[in-house]
Amino acid sequence: MSTNELPSVAEVLSSAQVVRMPMRTRFRGITARETMIFRGPAGWGEFGPFVEYDDEESANWLAAGLEAAYLGPPRPQRGRVPVNATVPAVPADEVAAILARYPGATTAKIKVAEPGQGLDDDVARVAAARAIVPRVRVDANGQWTVDDAVRALRAIGELEYAEQPCATVEELAAVRRAVDVPIAADESIRKAADPYRVVAADAADIAIVKIAPLGGMRAVLSLAEVIGLPVVVSSALDSAVGIAAGVAAAAALGQLDHACGLGTGTLFTVDVAEPFVPVDGAITPRWVGPDDVETAALPTAGPERDLWWRERLTRCHAVLAGRASAGTH
Repeated sequence: MSTNELPSVAEVLSSAQVVRMPMRTRFRGITARETMIFRGPAGWGEFGPFVEYDDEESANWLAAGLEAAYLGPPRPQRGRVPVNATVPAVPADEVAAILARYPGATTAKIKVAEPGQGLDDDVARVAAARAIVPRVRVDANGQWTVDDAVRALRAIGELEYAEQPCATVEELAAVRRAVDVPIAADESIRKAADPYRVVAADAADIAIVKIAPLGGMRAVLSLAEVIGLPVVVSSALDSAVGIAAGVAAAAALGQLDHACGLGTGTLFTVDVAEPFVPVDGAITPRWVGPDDVETAALPTAGPERDLWWRERLTRCHAVLAGRASAGTH
């Protein structure tokens, strides 16, 4: 995207609103999700990098939001996108109630390696899910050491795959050599300067891709074409606006072999637009057009947070403008 193609920061901010969406259960350490949405000629875009991300990394999230608002979705290849249920690090006796929010889902992703919990908690949570759905995958968000991961995965038993069991590419490769469970790379792809290191190190069987951190729907489709691994499109705890982009990218993939992690809208008690609710284990692509958000009804985050996000977007816009001027992405 060239500098001339970037809408001005004033234009983007003119429609921008900061929202705070309460969550049904603590997830990723938070009980409410703050994000910013803005309107363009093609619909709504989302800018919601997690608060700990720096401006350079967060600029990719803005690029994704601008693509959604100004270019719209790519051409779809399918009319339904299968999705997994997402189970936070809850006690095992709460798993059934969470899975009930995903009617027809045949795959569940279980959060494991939660700080303050132990392996017994993980084993019990996975067993509770496995008793209800036929396919289970786990996500450790890079929290295990290699030894911890090997021990945990052997204790947990059969899995569709283990997502980001350890933090580094080298650790993923070591775990992959030690266990029979397929390994999926998430942070090692979306937070890496060179995502192809995962392939070069033979560190993963599956690539988890998220639209916003990778810079947009078309960036994900380009990566999927060349990375040489099966792709699972997942949410970055997006609002309905961001989920629309994730579903659009998944629908446009040439090949989709696994259920995607795009059913996370059920984690929120309120959303910015009509939430994407799975039906028979799948989501139908639907774009959030310019008139599909009732701005007066949005759950606002308050003036101080509004100013914080506006200043953050302004800085990230400057990063994108600098990249465009330098001919980088």
